[in-house]
Amino acid sequence: APAPPSPAVAPPLPPLREPLAPRQVRSASGPAPVPEATAAAGPNLVERGIAYIRQWFTRGNVPVKVGMLVLLAGVAALLKYGSDAGWFSFPPAFRLAGISLAALAGLAFAWRKRGSHRAFALALQGGAIGVLLLVVFAAFKNHGLIDALPAFAISVVLIAGLCVMAVLQESRTLAILGVLAGFMAPVWLSDGGGNHVALFSYYALLNAGIFAIAWVRPWRILNLLGFAFTWGIGTLWGVLDYTPAKFASTEPFLLLFFAFYLLLPLLYARRAATPGGARIDGCLLFGTPLVAFSLQAGLLQGERMPLALCALGVALLYAVLARALLGRERLHLLAQGYAILAVGFATLAVPLALSAKATASVFALEGAGLVWLGLVQQRRLARWTGIGLQLAAAFALAVGIDGAHALRGGAEFAVANAVFMGALLIALAAFASAWLYRGAGNRPVAVIAYAWALAWWLGNAGTEIARFVEPRSVLHGMLLLLGVTGWLAAEVHRRRPALALSLTTLGGFVLAFPLAFMQVAEHGQPFAGHGAWAWPLFAALGVRSLLCLRSAGDAIAGPAQLAWWLLWPTVLSLLSWHLGKRFELAGGWVGMLLALPWLLLAVLSLRRWHWLARPLGVAFDRYRPILQAATFAVLGLWWLVSLASAGAAAPLPWIALLNPLDLAQLAALLLAAMCLWSADARQRLAGLRLGLLPLAALVLVSTITLRAVHHWGGIGWVSGSRRGQWGLWLAGAILMAVVLAKLLLIDRGNLGDLLGIGAFIAY
Repeated sequence: APAPPSPAVAPPLPPLREPLAPRQVRSASGPAPVPEATAAAGPNLVERGIAYIRQWFTRGNVPVKVGMLVLLAGVAALLKYGSDAGWFSFPPAFRLAGISLAALAGLAFAWRKRGSHRAFALALQGGAIGVLLLVVFAAFKNHGLIDALPAFAISVVLIAGLCVMAVLQESRTLAILGVLAGFMAPVWLSDGGGNHVALFSYYALLNAGIFAIAWVRPWRILNLLGFAFTWGIGTLWGVLDYTPAKFASTEPFLLLFFAFYLLLPLLYARRAATPGGARIDGCLLFGTPLVAFSLQAGLLQGERMPLALCALGVALLYAVLARALLGRERLHLLAQGYAILAVGFATLAVPLALSAKATASVFALEGAGLVWLGLVQQRRLARWTGIGLQLAAAFALAVGIDGAHALRGGAEFAVANAVFMGALLIALAAFASAWLYRGAGNRPVAVIAYAWALAWWLGNAGTEIARFVEPRSVLHGMLLLLGVTGWLAAEVHRRRPALALSLTTLGGFVLAFPLAFMQVAEHGQPFAGHGAWAWPLFAALGVRSLLCLRSAGDAIAGPAQLAWWLLWPTVLSLLSWHLGKRFELAGGWVGMLLALPWLLLAVLSLRRWHWLARPLGVAFDRYRPILQAATFAVLGLWWLVSLASAGAAAPLPWIALLNPLDLAQLAALLLAAMCLWSADARQRLAGLRLGLLPLAALVLVSTITLRAVHHWGGIGWVSGSRRGQWGLWLAGAILMAVVLAKLLLIDRGNLGDLLGIGAFIAY
């Protein structure tokens, strides 16, 4: 009889490959990564899982795959139903033995068919091993035919055999089934004894198997499953059952698991290499130290110095690995990742030696590392995970800080304390992320990251100054913080120009204005106390910052130099005000001292512009009108306010036009005339020359006349009256009459404004 036609079976396909992240093509010179905006977005974890399930159900020998799943469920249901209905009169041991023999026969048959019917054979092998594991479970849990130890040993043998078959046949699906069954075996075969040494010993054996598979097969999914189950179940046990008495029996397993997952990324990078270089498993590379160090902190339970030594040891280990791999071109990215971790843990050791604020620092460092890896390998999930870790670090640190304690200065040492170092690491991680995103061409994210980092830097340093600097010197410390921040930004800007960096320097100059007024409000002058050296140091940092901005050729260099030249007359005027009040100088001297710095700036802008143009040079010429306008605006305001001053010149006698205030006002008027009649201003300010200057001159003459009356008006009249000298009395009366005539003939038309009213009241 002819053989029955075989069912249509789709041709077998090779094992399913892991989806590769889009790899960036680089030239020999290694340009910056492709901007994120143009990079193709890879599938996320959920999409990859759905694609894997769809592929499993639509490719290969689908009837066999589905049929094996249905068969397992059907056998289990049949056994339960038959047992409940009393169908089987055989003892449980015979029933389970029969099922085991059938499963072994199916396993042997599937092994023989592995060459001709690969998909069918693999599915049948997995199903047979699954049936055998169910038999072991039923014999132990349901019928009590075997004890826990034999059941566990048989399960280990079955799982190991399944993994060996998976490696020999290059079937990742069988390997996944074996790993899942291996990690779940202690759960379904547990007798409730709670022996953590036995549990971790078994997991160590299982991880050794994963390590052996990774030695010959680059199956990343096995590494991730082992990572998730090992650390997940270990963390759960630690939360629920760990006590300090179990430290000695737990610490060796922590170190062993750390060693496994420290080396697995290296094996994966070597085995899963592509023509452009090795592939990096960022989850294991950065996740292993993150989880292991957090668990180590939990085991030590607040013992800061041992934890600091652990961080230092981990840093040394990663430094050795980075040094060993730097010379290998294919593993260069992995070496960079090790170097980042080495620097991070070495920095982390400092605050840990003084405090237990570890979690936030670890999150910040790991977040920066994941951002770097995500940009290099163009993995969006890694990038956003890194950003999320940095935000979590900031939240953890903010929640863990006792604000009242921080303001009281409860820490023992400035800078070398956990709060400062933790916030500093958050700022540095954000600065690194901004640098990486800028290199990748994603400017918006880079600017946001830089602003976040700058806020943490200024807030952290400002808080530290408020906590540890004496109250009278806090504002001086804030001034130095602005100077140092602007200088550092300018130095980086000189090497890698960026608008945000130059704006930081400009912001430091601008914020110095209100800071100077705050110093006056608190101390009377900017240079009080430590301000005597804080301002010169700020000046040195500012000059260096301007030189850096000039070298970079940035558009912000001009506004920064403009703010710089307007700052110093402001500061010197505030100092002059203080000196006049302290030495009880007359009003005329104080007024002149206030105007003197601005008069000097006006003279330099008119006659020695090349002095002010330095260090920017010719490029600063277009800011000359703005600087002159600001200078004369300040002088004009001072000039108007000074009109109400009597201009006393004590201890010198008051002499019209030769007293300090009159000379300063005349100088301001003369400099304004020079500016209005200069070659640059002839076209722009032609209308002001004929209207503003004559009016100002008339007002000044009137003011000088009023001051003369104030100081001299009563001298002749009173002296002549007292001495009985008719001529002297008449001269004084005539002078008063002249002033009255001027008021009636000239100034009476000004009774509608304050100056005219003031003239009549003063008379």
